[in-house]
Formats: sequence, C-alpha cells, structure tokens
Amino acid sequence: MPTTTMKQLAVYTTVDTEEAAQGLARSIIEQHLAACAQITRIDSVYWWEGQVQQSPEYRLLFKTTESRYAAIAQAIKHQHPYELPALYAVPFERCDEAFADWINAQSQP
Repeated sequence: MPTTTMKQLAVYTTVDTEEAAQGLARSIIEQHLAACAQITRIDSVYWWEGQVQQSPEYRLLFKTTESRYAAIAQAIKHQHPYELPALYAVPFERCDEAFADWINAQSQP
C-alpha cells in the first residue's frame, strides 16, 4: 500500500516491569497491530492519588499505522496492568518511504 495513503504513528505506553513490557510488546506484534515495539527503561515522577510518586517504568513505543490505532489501543487497555495506563500516539511528520512501506505491511491483519 502506498505510504501517501496511510499515516504512520508512534504509539506509547508505560508499564511497571520488564516482564510486562516484553509480554505486551510480543502480544501486540503477534497480532500484527504494529510492525515493531521498542522497550526503554525509564524513571517516572508523577502525581497519583494526591501525592508525588516516583518509580521505575518501562516505556513501550509501537510503530504502527493510523488505521490500526483503535485496535492497538483496545489491545493495550485490555492487557495493561495499570488502572489508568498512559496511552498516546504521535504521527510521523516525515518517514523514509521504504520504512513506511514496511510499517504499513507489517501492521496489517
């Protein structure tokens, strides 16, 4: 499918353990909801339940398409260990055409 008709997205979420990150990444990729998942260890500082919290987390970045966002968001929410998961997407402003074609092809059922 040509890259001009399909917009690529970076979809982000965070989880509390490396095992949860690996499991979620593998599940999303196996369902062809994204072409790639990247996992990065981070430290988060945030407000929760009226207090400042700080904890280690794992950020997942999924490379997918705009047309798959609803399905990937639903799958993430269904499998996510948090009461209120961070879930947001950023469109690719520019993307190498061959790389975009790969994302498009791998993110299809």
